[in-house]
Amino acid sequence: MGQLQQPGIGKVYLVGAGPGDPRLLTLRGRECLATADTVLYDYLVNPRLLEHCRDDATRICLGRHGRTRIWTQPEVNAKLVELALSGQRVVRLKCGDPIVFARGAEEAEALETHGIPVEIVPGVTSALAAAACAGIPLTHREHASAVALVTGHERDGKVEELDFARLAHFPGTLAIYMGVTTAGVWTTALMEGGLPADTPAALVRRVSYCDQQTWCCTLETLAEHIADHKVRPPVIAIIGPAAEQKHALRWFEQRPLFGQRVLVTRPRQQALDLIGKLEEFGAETLLQPTIEIQPPETWEDVDASIAKLVRPGWDWVVFSSANGVAAWMDRLLEHGDVRQLAGAKLAAVGSATAAALRAYRLEADLVPEQYHAEGMSNAILQASLHNSHPARVLLVRASRGRDVLRETLTAAGMEVEQVTAYQSVDVEAADPEVVDALSDGSPTWVTVTSSAIARSLDRLLGDRLGAARLASISPITSATLRELGYEPTVEAEPHTMDGLLDAIVAGSRGAATDVDRERDQQRDRE
Repeated sequence: MGQLQQPGIGKVYLVGAGPGDPRLLTLRGRECLATADTVLYDYLVNPRLLEHCRDDATRICLGRHGRTRIWTQPEVNAKLVELALSGQRVVRLKCGDPIVFARGAEEAEALETHGIPVEIVPGVTSALAAAACAGIPLTHREHASAVALVTGHERDGKVEELDFARLAHFPGTLAIYMGVTTAGVWTTALMEGGLPADTPAALVRRVSYCDQQTWCCTLETLAEHIADHKVRPPVIAIIGPAAEQKHALRWFEQRPLFGQRVLVTRPRQQALDLIGKLEEFGAETLLQPTIEIQPPETWEDVDASIAKLVRPGWDWVVFSSANGVAAWMDRLLEHGDVRQLAGAKLAAVGSATAAALRAYRLEADLVPEQYHAEGMSNAILQASLHNSHPARVLLVRASRGRDVLRETLTAAGMEVEQVTAYQSVDVEAADPEVVDALSDGSPTWVTVTSSAIARSLDRLLGDRLGAARLASISPITSATLRELGYEPTVEAEPHTMDGLLDAIVAGSRGAATDVDRERDQQRDRE
């Protein structure tokens, strides 16, 4: 907008959230969310986008259809002005693009009237997303050289109405926004204006989400499709010859986890890698950490264990998790350097823990084939058979966990010391967005990646898990789930995040086969 910012006045960013997939947010949009004091967002905005906000940022949902009252546009404008005049940085987060049928221009005008600086951050609008995700090109060298973005829902009382007779002769593709309830009106108007009844058409609902749906039809049958399939917003209708060019571009719906929703329960700082892989495979993800990673109550024992690296020295330093590596190594580097580890061998329970060591330019001397305490104890005992003295072993672990490794090594005559490098603390309350999704029966899978997470999950969401399928990372975690009264649907093999992902993919294929079989049986009965 270009105006100078006055002292004491904040700034408003009208940010396009994109069509739904949180990965389609622009980098500039993410930057704005990360620095905002307050975020006002539409109910259709993917809640995952709010994870980019500061922890202390205020988040205001502007109403949900059927649940809470929807804010009026004057109320939104007034709130934006109020917040900005108080000196805040405000993000107005809008579905799609803020100035494509999103009333962003009205909000910008209201802000400019009060001398409030505005920045408009574009987003991926639904028509463009439909072209990419449903494989329906808006332009085509042979069929369409122009695109018209058209609203199917005019403002009540608007003097100048759309001229569908002229749109019927538009030389390209029509993309109709917000046209579900008025489909019978505008399809009839287009046909009366001269657009052939057999013109290819498509309906795309919830573009870019894991439950995206696409119906191919014609202009004449489009309204009938909406009624027969009970199609509800948000929907984009695409009309024109290019809409026929669908099948060659159907990559989105062919991903192995398309149609699946996964609730990830790992600590927030550890969840992003798994979430990224799930979304790459087509799943929609929800994040509900069930435990938090915190420093130990005191560093005294950790510091003492580090001091013993020099005298008398450890034969083995054993890390049971990537969190333990980070906590203990960071503490070591605060007071010394990695050369203090020269006399010790390093052991890691699992490939992820070994990878965490590599981040410190250290290579594990021992990674057991079986990623659990029993596998580690057997491997250390085997590697220490020819020692001239009882091995001195330091176990770096969390505040809670099994004592199998310490007990086994101690029983074998080794000198074992256990040190708590971090605390695993239960999350006290579930995210309301996650609770709503679980109440709707939406999450298809729930990941369970440790016994601590299993117990916290039961306490936090047990009565809401319903028919969700549980994906366990290991036999030990599965045993804990069974103790709590849950039967895991799949179990990772190997017991890694990639193994868990593969298990979910395999389990989803089996579920899809069951659904297809039931559908076929229903057709036979009919």
